[in-house]
Amino acid sequence: MITAEGIEATLAKIKIFLGIDNGGVELVRIRDDGIVEVRLTGSCANCPMSLMTIRAGIERAIMIDHPEVKRVEQVK
Repeated sequence: MITAEGIEATLAKIKIFLGIDNGGVELVRIRDDGIVEVRLTGSCANCPMSLMTIRAGIERAIMIDHPEVKRVEQVK
């Protein structure tokens, strides 16, 4: 089962790296269909590389820790 606490623990590890560039990420919600919605904050919010950050960084880390997650999507 996907829990907010579990996702937040994974995001805490990622926030360290995003913070280097004055960025961040926050959990918005976990949908019933296994999709996790996140919001990029700070300099990450409008970065042209934000899709790569979501797919190659955040989604990958979440799916390693929580294999039941199907996808991570960015919401504004």
